[in-house]
Parts: sequence; C-alpha cells; structure tokens
Amino acid sequence: MKRERVSQVVLVVVGFLYLGWIYPLFQSLWGTSWLQKHEDAFPMFMSVNAMLGIFLLLAVKHPARHRSLIAFGAWSTLAHASTMAIMSAEALSHGAHRKDSPQDIVIVGAIGLLLLAVLPAKESVPARTAAPHSAQSPLQPNPAGS
Repeated sequence: MKRERVSQVVLVVVGFLYLGWIYPLFQSLWGTSWLQKHEDAFPMFMSVNAMLGIFLLLAVKHPARHRSLIAFGAWSTLAHASTMAIMSAEALSHGAHRKDSPQDIVIVGAIGLLLLAVLPAKESVPARTAAPHSAQSPLQPNPAGS
C-alpha cells in the first residue's frame, strides 16, 4: 500500500508539472511568438506534455490500472531527455551551446526515471482453468434432439 501511495504522490507532482505547460502553450499561441522565434515544434511539444499531465492526474486514483500510460510517460520523457542530450552534444561539437543544457536534460531525465521507479507492478492475471469438454457444445448439433 505504501508503494501505491508513493506512486500517487509522484503522479500528482509530475501531472501538475506537465499540466503547467498549458500556460506557456497558450502564451505562445496567443501572441504567435512561436512564429516570430521560428519555434514551431515547441508549442506542439507543450501540448503533448500538457495532455500527458491531465492523463497522469487521472491515473492517480488507480495507478495499477494505468500502468501502460505511466510507462509511456516515463519512456517518452526519457526519449525526450536523450534527444536533448544528443542535440546538445552535436551543438557542442559545432561550437554552439544550447540554452537548455545540461540542467534541463538532467531534470527531464530524472522525471522519466522517477516515473519508471514508481511504475506499478504488472497485475497478475488468474490462470484460466480448462473447462471440461461436454458432449454438447453450442457449436455442435445435438444428435439426440434430432
């Protein structure tokens, strides 16, 4: 029960953190700053993370039922951190510095690892017992009734 409570707390914190992307998303879209700064991918990224935040908050009540959603949140966050790390390494090799590295890479990577750490265990599915074969099945005609 303690593990589930920790999962719920982490889901609330990360869910609200991701939901917080809604404010800069609307700010970016309202003033068309994305167009002026040539950052057309950034609002799309913000919208995906804001929606992920909403669904993580919905998963708080029963984390085990939403295991795949939490796993998606974790792995997509780690993929994002990896992409930022590769982009930063490439920029550095060309003498440029990206404004979001290295602190953002570490923060985003830590969020992904945290979500993986609280990922609920797979629910065990009860083993199905083989039903005894009866002489009559719905797919076979009843010879006695003919």
